[in-house]
Amino acid sequence: MTLTLSRRAALLALGAAATVGRAQAQSAPPPIRILVGASPGGSTDTLAREIAPEMGRLLGRTVVVENRAGAGGNLAADAVAKAAPDGNTLLLSFTSHTINATLYPKLPFDPVADFTPLTMVATSPSVLVAHPSLPVKDVRELIAYARPRPGQLNFAIGGIGSSLHLAGEAFKLQSGLYIVNIPYRGTAPAVADVVAGTLPLMFANVGNVRGLVQTGKLKALGVTSAKRLPQFPDAPAIAEVLPGFESSAWFGLFGPAKMSPDIVKRISDAARAAVRAETMRRRLEGDAGTPVGNAPEEFAAFVRTDVPRWAKLVKYSGATPD
Repeated sequence: MTLTLSRRAALLALGAAATVGRAQAQSAPPPIRILVGASPGGSTDTLAREIAPEMGRLLGRTVVVENRAGAGGNLAADAVAKAAPDGNTLLLSFTSHTINATLYPKLPFDPVADFTPLTMVATSPSVLVAHPSLPVKDVRELIAYARPRPGQLNFAIGGIGSSLHLAGEAFKLQSGLYIVNIPYRGTAPAVADVVAGTLPLMFANVGNVRGLVQTGKLKALGVTSAKRLPQFPDAPAIAEVLPGFESSAWFGLFGPAKMSPDIVKRISDAARAAVRAETMRRRLEGDAGTPVGNAPEEFAAFVRTDVPRWAKLVKYSGATPD
């Protein structure tokens, strides 16, 4: 059967379109993956999902977030450390990245040498809270109350080796108090027991307890930032009583080691622009967080100094992985 000219032209056009489609599919870059070493819904995961769309828009690429929770963030970190340095696999990590260098006696990667720091995304202070029945109203009264009662008060610890746990260790070290740690598997059950009055004290993320303080179920005794926070105007900075005290969690974006300078610049520029977006500022503001978005060189210098800073507290606490 002979094809008409019009049918032949139509078939040729379809064939050409299919060829172009296959070529485009073959040449389209894969999605950029941001691995998060925490469960969905937490602070790290939320920040990753906040910056991913804007990074994708600026890079002209699809950026997806992949959760690989476990081992204090080490599962996700190990996967990125072993990934190709092509910018397609990134890590949105948190304070545990540098804490784990001392907390874990043997890691399958080097937290400094095996990564390319791209930018610090944000920092977030914490708050020391107490059950309302504890007869103190601020951190100064807590120190006076606890000093003649060594070992009689307890801290609820949401995670051994976390920045919140080590904030408590720093507080005890600087104040000279003996307060017993009671570890929990997660922040939620720790907060619940302090609200119930089972334990009297804990350091907590602002976002986890702000509403409980506002409704009177907990009281804020002090904050770990250098200055008072607007979320808790009546709670002093602990530094007002213990000069120099400061403890904050941080969140940062990393790639594998040996990324080329042009890839580092391209991804870092996009991430830093995403961090500076108004939506990010609003997202962090309620939880007393601060967007950062610093240069790769600044973030790299910070990471190098943060490892020995936490090492002192990890060794003092005697903490070991769960």
